Amino acid sequence: MISVSILGSTGSIGKSVFKIIDYEKKNIKIRLLSANKNFKLICYQIKKYKPNYFIINNHKIYLKVKKKFRKSGTKVLNNFDNIKFKKRINISISAIPGIAGLLPTIKSIKFANKLLIANKESIICGWEIIKRDAVRYKTKIIPVDSEHYSIMKLLENHRNSEIKKIYLTASGGPFLNFKPKKLKNIKPKDAMKHPKWKMGKKISVDSSTLMNKILELIEAQKLFNIPNDKIDILIHPNSLVHAIIELKNGLKKFIYHETSMIIPLANAMFDGNLNIDNYIKSNLKKNKKIIENLIFEKVDKKIFPIIKLKNIANKYPSSAIIINASNEILVDHFLRKKIPFLSISKIIMGILRDRNYKKYAIRKPKNIEQINKIDNWARQITINKIK
Repeated sequence: MISVSILGSTGSIGKSVFKIIDYEKKNIKIRLLSANKNFKLICYQIKKYKPNYFIINNHKIYLKVKKKFRKSGTKVLNNFDNIKFKKRINISISAIPGIAGLLPTIKSIKFANKLLIANKESIICGWEIIKRDAVRYKTKIIPVDSEHYSIMKLLENHRNSEIKKIYLTASGGPFLNFKPKKLKNIKPKDAMKHPKWKMGKKISVDSSTLMNKILELIEAQKLFNIPNDKIDILIHPNSLVHAIIELKNGLKKFIYHETSMIIPLANAMFDGNLNIDNYIKSNLKKNKKIIENLIFEKVDKKIFPIIKLKNIANKYPSSAIIINASNEILVDHFLRKKIPFLSISKIIMGILRDRNYKKYAIRKPKNIEQINKIDNWARQITINKIK
């Protein structure tokens, strides 16, 4: 029996994990789930999966759910402080979006044998802490974003000294073939119409600006110790090749799979010992023409001005924390129609020119509190610049 915890069980990644669990329900026991405020779905998950613990971040929803399930076998809590397990959980999946996922990710390292991270912000902002605690508690860390899972598999039989270049691929999102002038009038509903992937609101906007690739590039640098000059971003509208490695011996390798997060998740959960047809229906026959005509293009800076961050996003120890925090605020304001689409990249670039930026960016945070101080400064300066 495999024991599992899911941090962010009501989000898009969490829903993908449940598709796997529903097929393997005889072999899996849900020990812990966590979510924010989706009351209806939280109640459904408690009734169906009967976890030992359900942690709810939103205090109002927490009280409501706790009252409803006070006589159930599930302990409903508002934080991770009182979590105790007699045995370590086999697999914990970190899928809480944004910086909010960092603390739960770090907490889960203590009780999980294997931690599957789908929360890039945790790695971007707190990798040194995660890496340190993973060694301390002997927890195996596996990235499950399709790009980073692909890089991990591609690098398995190669030393870094053999690598000439690593490429992350980007679909280009909904505005790939737009004329730059049209970007002035983009609405939130337009940015969320991703042509290939079904994702949450925030990550869909990040895909439309290409910020998701900037964050993924930083994540790859930290996870695999890749210098900036050895990693690049390519536009790949097919969304079938997720990463490419170019070796010094002239060979290029890539991993190719359909646009479903179930593939990296299921492979990470079961170490590749599975038949993926059990979990998803293949679209390869429908996509035959696309398979035969894989497209790779350079990033157009006029459509994706945020690509300018590529060479400076990891310049200082905490540059990435600041960029991530600012982007979270800006995307939220864009989704609420408070700022135009193009302001996201313009304001972030402006913050990197702020007179106090370097003072915070050069800091090397050693704990959550220090990360939060840098994150809070970035959020406040972003709000000030919006005003």
